[in-house]
Amino acid sequence: MSPVPASSPAATWDVVVIGAGIGGLVTASQLAAKGARVLVLERYLIPGGSGGSFRRDGYTFDVGASMIFGFGDQGHTNLLTRALADVGQRCDTIPDPAQLEYHLPGGLNVAVDRDYDSFVARLTALFPHEAKGIRAFYDTCWQVFRCLDAMPLLSLEDPAYLAKVFFRAPLACLGLARWLPVNVGDVARRHIQDPALLKFIDMECFCWSVMPADLTPMINAGMVFSDRHAGGINYPKGGVGVIAEKLVAGLESHGGQIRYKARVTRVLFDGEGPNAQAVGVQLASGEQIQARRVVSNATRWDTFATATEDDTIQRPAASALVEASHTPAAESRWRRRYRPSPSFLSLHLGVEASLIPAGFHCHHLMLEAWSAMEDEQGVIFVSIPTLLDPSLAPPGRHIVHSFTPSSMEHWQGLGPSAYAAKKQADADRLIQRLEAILPGLTGAIRHREVGTPRSHRRFLGRMGGSYGPIPALRLPGLLPMPFNRTGLRGLYCVGDSCFPGQGLNAVAFSGFACAHRIGADLGLNPLALPA
Repeated sequence: MSPVPASSPAATWDVVVIGAGIGGLVTASQLAAKGARVLVLERYLIPGGSGGSFRRDGYTFDVGASMIFGFGDQGHTNLLTRALADVGQRCDTIPDPAQLEYHLPGGLNVAVDRDYDSFVARLTALFPHEAKGIRAFYDTCWQVFRCLDAMPLLSLEDPAYLAKVFFRAPLACLGLARWLPVNVGDVARRHIQDPALLKFIDMECFCWSVMPADLTPMINAGMVFSDRHAGGINYPKGGVGVIAEKLVAGLESHGGQIRYKARVTRVLFDGEGPNAQAVGVQLASGEQIQARRVVSNATRWDTFATATEDDTIQRPAASALVEASHTPAAESRWRRRYRPSPSFLSLHLGVEASLIPAGFHCHHLMLEAWSAMEDEQGVIFVSIPTLLDPSLAPPGRHIVHSFTPSSMEHWQGLGPSAYAAKKQADADRLIQRLEAILPGLTGAIRHREVGTPRSHRRFLGRMGGSYGPIPALRLPGLLPMPFNRTGLRGLYCVGDSCFPGQGLNAVAFSGFACAHRIGADLGLNPLALPA
C-alpha cells in the first residue's frame, strides 16, 4: 500500500469510524459528546449491524438476538442506558420476567427467573444434592459482577484512568484482577460434581458465548449470570434496532455524521511498515477521507491481512482493510489463539398468534443431545419478542425468530439452485425440530424469511458471517483478548474482536473503552471519572 501523498489535504475529521455496529456507534457518540468531529461510514442502509432490525410486510424483525443486557438503572454495568443518556437519548424498555427457558436432554427444563433466589430455588429443586454448590457457584459470579459494577468501565489501556478508579474502588479493582485469568469451568468444578449440572453450566455459557464453560471467561459470566437478575433482561420497545437509531440521533445531535452505502476498502497510512500512521480511509468509490484517528468496527479478520492467511476460503486477504505489510505481528499471534465462531441459519417467522400458549416465555434454548452442543445446527435459539412488544407484528400475529449455529463451509461453492434447495431443506428441518416446543408451528406460519451464513456475510460484512472470535485453545480467561489500540499509530479496533468479547453490552463496553482511549490521546477527556 502506498503512503498518502504529502500533498493530501489536512485532516477533515478528528475520528473516522468504519462500521455502524453498536461498538462503533458507542465509540462515535461518546467521542462526539466529548467535542470530537466524528464521521461514521456504514456499508449498508441501516445502522446496528447484528444489533439492527429490518421490516417486512408489517413485521419488525431483529437481525440478531433480542435477549438484551445493559438496560438497568443502577450501577455501572448498564452500559446501553449510559451510552444513550450521554448523548441525550433513552429507550423505552419492557422488562422480561425470565432470561430464557432451557429445553435440554433428559427432560431437563429450567426457566431462569428474573429473581435470583427464585432461580436458585428452581435449579436446586432439580439437583437437591448440589444445593450448596449451586449457591456457591452463582454467588461467586455475583462477586465478579460487584467488582465490575463498582467502577465506571472505561479503557484499561489508560494509566490515568486505572489510577483514578483504583483510588475510588481499590478492592473492586483487586477483585477484578483476580478473575481476569479464570474460566468458568474451573470455578464450576470447584463447587459442583454432578455431570448433568456441569453440562447445564456449559449451556448457560453457550447460550451467549457459543463456548462451553472451560473456554468462557469468568469476567463475562459474572456479568451475564448476575446482571440478568440485577438489571434484568429488558427489551427495547420498537425492536433492538431502536438502540442503534437512538445512538445515531445522539451522534448527530452532537455534531457527528453518518454516511450509509459508504464501503471502506482500505485504511490510508503515512509511512511504511508497522511504524506507519493511519491518516484516513478510502471508499470503494475511490474517495479518500482524512482523519486524525481511524477506528475499525469490522472484525479483526476483516481489518488485518496477515502474511500467511489461513482463512482465504472465507475471506481473501486482499479484501482486508490493512494489508499484510502494515499488519502488526501481534495480529498473527491473535489468530493462532482465536478462531471465528460459526455463523447462523436464521428463521424470521410471522405466525398466527393462537400458536403461542398463555404464559409462554419470550426466549428459549433447545438441545436434543448433549453430544451435539457444538455441532453444526446443534443448539436452537428461539425468541418471540412480540410477547413483550405486540407492535412488532400485525394484529393477530406473533414473531418467532429462531437461529442455530451454522458454518460457512457448509454453504460455500453452491450454485443458485443448490443454495436455494439447501436453504429450503435446512429451514424446513429447523421448523420440524421447533414443533417439539411449538406444536402446530408448520401450519401456523404466515410469513417466512430465511438467512444463512452467506446472508450474514453479505449484509453484515463479517468474514464468514461469524458471530465473533472464540478460543482456538484453552486460554487464561480474558488476558489474551486485545484491547482497542492495534500497534499501529492512529488505528484502533472496537467490537467483539476486542476485550471483553461478544454481546451488545460487551461491545458497548468496548466502545466506551475505545472512545476513552482516543479521548486521552486527543486531550478530550474530563479530569473526573463519571459518577
